[in-house]
Amino acid sequence: MKIGITFKLFLAILLSCALVAVAVSAAYRYSFSKGFLGYLNEQESQRVEMLRPSMIKAYKENGSWDFLRGNPRAWFSLIRPPGSPPAPDEARTGARRTPPESDLTGLNLRVSLLDEQKQVVIGNPRPGPGALMTSIDVDGKVVGWLTLVPFQQVSTGAALRFQEQQFTSSWIIGGLAILLAALVAWLLAQMFLAPLKRIAASTHRLATGDYKTRVKVSTTDELGTLAGDFNQLALTLEKNEQLRRAFMADVSHELRTPLSVLKGELEAIEDGVRPMAMEMIKSLQSEVAILGKLVDDLYELSLSDVGALTYRKERIDVIEVLRMTLPAFQDKLAHKHIRLDMQIMEGEQAFCNADPDRLRQLFANILENAVRYTDAGGIMQIGRSRNSQMITLDFQDTKPGVPEEMLPHLFERFYRVDPSRSRASGGTGLGLAISRNIVEAHHGTMAARTSELGGLWISVCLPLAGAVTP
Repeated sequence: MKIGITFKLFLAILLSCALVAVAVSAAYRYSFSKGFLGYLNEQESQRVEMLRPSMIKAYKENGSWDFLRGNPRAWFSLIRPPGSPPAPDEARTGARRTPPESDLTGLNLRVSLLDEQKQVVIGNPRPGPGALMTSIDVDGKVVGWLTLVPFQQVSTGAALRFQEQQFTSSWIIGGLAILLAALVAWLLAQMFLAPLKRIAASTHRLATGDYKTRVKVSTTDELGTLAGDFNQLALTLEKNEQLRRAFMADVSHELRTPLSVLKGELEAIEDGVRPMAMEMIKSLQSEVAILGKLVDDLYELSLSDVGALTYRKERIDVIEVLRMTLPAFQDKLAHKHIRLDMQIMEGEQAFCNADPDRLRQLFANILENAVRYTDAGGIMQIGRSRNSQMITLDFQDTKPGVPEEMLPHLFERFYRVDPSRSRASGGTGLGLAISRNIVEAHHGTMAARTSELGGLWISVCLPLAGAVTP
């Protein structure tokens, strides 16, 4: 039979409480026994102390202890507790009878009289080395000793009954404590494990693909933290699933369009509707180039995601690499009448440990994105700032801008601000995603914000050569 964690926790708490209850009960019994015996011995010591005056008076009257030797009646009369009522025959004859043992809790059996040489005169013949001794002084001279054998265990009926009553009460209290512990253990087990059960149930739903499941966070302790982490995990999985579905839809869309064009053109040629002319061949090559670019971008993106994209880093001037990348876009900029505003002084240098080919790919993607989305007649501005650790390259363009809420999504694959997904201006939608991975592989950062020129502002921060990188 499978034992659940609730029962295990219940047993653990119950056993702990039961052990504590038993230990406390045992300690109480031991402490009571010792304390009760000490109390009885203290009472007996006080009674012996009360016998001293009568012993001194008897010694003075008789001049010695000889009157007590072999005379238990006289002895019991002396040690009879003060104020004890005389027997009926004592009231009539004046004689005193031997008191019952219960009257003195066995005192007559445990007390004895010793002479000045500590020899037993009468009473307990073997007081033992542990007996309590009280001297009897007459005119400044020790004439005898009263000895008392202390209680080693409770022996009288009343004391035994009292002791048993206390022991029984201790067991009853211990039993009630264990029952209370069982109730508290069950409540604690339910209270502690209720959040875990909710998390476990939600985990099962999450494992079946229900990524919208969430756990209510009702505490601020470790269980509340665990529930919060679970919700964050579910949110991440839900987002990843949405991205996966969007990625598959985007890939199929991007592949379907050029394939449809190719299929249509080839069928037209096959049916003789369109002749095999150079224009037709160029059109087919254009669609093939689009497919090739998409496949290459997907391949590079997959490599960069898993960290398998090769980098051959060396000490290079990143500004020089940027200048070498610009000529390839001069015709495109001129075609849209976009003015290039280079705000980096001629001859300025900034050396980084980087892969020059990957940096050219990075700058090309940023420039391509600016050319595609900047309106004709706009401005493309490139600036820089630096400190002892980093160099920042800023790419700003003019309208149209990007809404503030869309800026965090610009580096997501296939994301486009243009909802119409126009292929004339859209590209593959993978350039900025690849660019960000390239920057992060160089231990840098890449961010997007609204440009002061009215368009988009992309900043690329790279560590300078010699700077400490993680």
